[in-house]
Amino acid sequence: MQRTKKNYLIYLMMLLLFGVLIYVAIEEGDRFLHHAAAQTTVSGSPFDLFLHFLRDNLHHPLTVLLIQIIAVLLTVRLFGFLFKHIGQPGVIGEIVAGIVLGPSVLGYFFPGAFQALFPADSLTNLELLSQVGLVLFMFVIGMELDFSVLKNKINETLVISHAGILVPFFLGILASYWIYEEYAASHTAFLPFALFIGISMSITAFPVLARIIQERNMTKTPLGTLTIASAANDDVTAWCLLAVVIAIAKAGTFASALYSIGLTALYIIIMFMVVRPILKKVGEVYANQEVINKTFVAMILLILIVSSTITEVIGIHALFGAFMAGVVMPPSMGFRKVMMEKVEDIALVFFLPLFFAFTGLRTEIGLINSPELWGVCLLLVTVAVAGKFGGCAVAARLVGESWKDSLTIGTLMNTRGLMELVALNIGYEMGVLPPSIFVILVIMALVTTFMTTPLLHLVERFYARREVRSSSKHKLIFFFGRPESGGSLLSIYYMLFGRMLKSEQVIAAHYTLGTDLNPLNAEQYETESFAQVNERAEELGLKIDTRYRVTDKLVQEMVRLVRKERPTMLLLGAGSKYKADPAVPGGILWLSLFRDKIDEVMEQVKCPVAVFVNRGYREGASVSFVLGGSIDFFLLPYLEMMLAEGTPPIRLCLFDTEDEEFSGRMAPLIERYKHLVSVCRFRQAEDLASADKEGMLVMSHLSYTKLSEDEEMLHRMPSLLVIRRNKEIKA
Repeated sequence: MQRTKKNYLIYLMMLLLFGVLIYVAIEEGDRFLHHAAAQTTVSGSPFDLFLHFLRDNLHHPLTVLLIQIIAVLLTVRLFGFLFKHIGQPGVIGEIVAGIVLGPSVLGYFFPGAFQALFPADSLTNLELLSQVGLVLFMFVIGMELDFSVLKNKINETLVISHAGILVPFFLGILASYWIYEEYAASHTAFLPFALFIGISMSITAFPVLARIIQERNMTKTPLGTLTIASAANDDVTAWCLLAVVIAIAKAGTFASALYSIGLTALYIIIMFMVVRPILKKVGEVYANQEVINKTFVAMILLILIVSSTITEVIGIHALFGAFMAGVVMPPSMGFRKVMMEKVEDIALVFFLPLFFAFTGLRTEIGLINSPELWGVCLLLVTVAVAGKFGGCAVAARLVGESWKDSLTIGTLMNTRGLMELVALNIGYEMGVLPPSIFVILVIMALVTTFMTTPLLHLVERFYARREVRSSSKHKLIFFFGRPESGGSLLSIYYMLFGRMLKSEQVIAAHYTLGTDLNPLNAEQYETESFAQVNERAEELGLKIDTRYRVTDKLVQEMVRLVRKERPTMLLLGAGSKYKADPAVPGGILWLSLFRDKIDEVMEQVKCPVAVFVNRGYREGASVSFVLGGSIDFFLLPYLEMMLAEGTPPIRLCLFDTEDEEFSGRMAPLIERYKHLVSVCRFRQAEDLASADKEGMLVMSHLSYTKLSEDEEMLHRMPSLLVIRRNKEIKA
């Protein structure tokens, strides 16, 4: 305490001493006033001077840019959330957010606010930041490409991906004949205009497509692998083609563009033959996060910037260089994953929204102000869909895919999204695309991306009605959260069904919340999540199917899977704590691994549902069947299957009731299995609390609802398996 006072005293004396010395020094400085140049001063009260100071700060370029970034990030997050809520990729919402902030909405309804937020002289800063973000984004897209997938599916993907480029490219050039003279002749020559219309029809949004496949649990299916490989091939080809188109557009003629094309070919050869082998050797050393330091990251970013600069100088845009820099990164997935984690979040969350906003500032839907222009819009949307969807679907059918898979591939390849906007902005900046055509093509990008999810649902429903179920196996589904709980739930199924489980189709499902998850991380999470349940299945001699999905709508996706597969039972895992839900008459609120969602799932599915409440259950410990009357007879088949297996020890806990039907049916059952089962009778819930603490009580959902009235007693019970029989629910 004494030392603290001493420190405060020293501090005060220091402030006083140096305060006085500073004041004296400033006063002595008045002798130099005659040297000061004439300065403009603002007259007025101190408060007026303060307001003038604030106004100057508000109009400072940095302040304006920061306010713009705040507005853009808030709007983009809001629209991204809203569009995910309606089942659309978040990127569509982010693109729409940019349009809303532009002259089409904010500028039209609130011109004063629009001019204050986006003054014309401030847009250069926003554009430069958005371009930096695109460079980082294209670098990530390049790193996401997996050439091993391309090699494995090279025959099919060449046909599908190049049909998805050639057909829409040809139709786009054909459509430009009807558009050019009326809407573009005064802006640019026909050749670059036609080429840009063609390339805008041909692009596929690889990152959006990859996330849709990931969300739909198609990543490891033959269809998903083929589509990913086709999209990757399409991406590489389209960007190389775009580089040629840019070179021709800047040179004016194909002959003049040959110099740029030759330099581009030389650049690509050097990147693949020189830079890539060097980086591959470096990547073998820096293969994990532990040894990747700031110096190495700086070297990688330097390669990115140098590559982008070279392609910008030779005339094919910096974004192509960024894409190629990502492509030639070391093939080690460990290395790429670490680098993507360092770059992707800042690129996607911070910089890309600025690009959406800047694109929105260029998109003035009011420019489409005549029936003829809306007709052009309809024409280009039709050409885009017919060329990409039709070309890819027919090509997939020709290489041997079913019509269902072919239509699915065509639908996914028709997704354009962000990649389309990148190409369109390049064309707009070069003066090749007039403002009205630019707006029409932005609308085309939105429409073709927006239609992907509904069209996929339509294809699935159409063929689901036509497919005949050829398998006679019953299906059993269980959802799990923590990896270790998956093995426990599989053991519960084995306990209930025994050797019969080998003839059933068992589906283990694990969902990860958050559709922003990178596909590489999702693949790692999937592997880690199913490791223990696969190990347990191998121990039991079972073959299980797995379902993995990244989603923002956990309950809806769980219910959708159950309704699609129509299982004979659904098994869910709950935590050890739970309580009665007063909002639902007779309902149960489970504080579970699924964050209180079990009750919602049970309300929306009609198959039998079992909920396992694990309180330290030891496999092989005794299992007690709690039967409260005739209404629990549906549990008897499970009891008999377990008795037929002979393990584990079984105990019957019968409610002491005057129900003659119940007593009459139980008597012969007890007599038949008297050497395998012990019997006890109970009148109140407290009688059940004395059961083996390492064992389990199996009871009906209705019995549990009645017992849950005594919450304190429930906490003293061992592990529980609560089974609800199938129910009728409203459609």
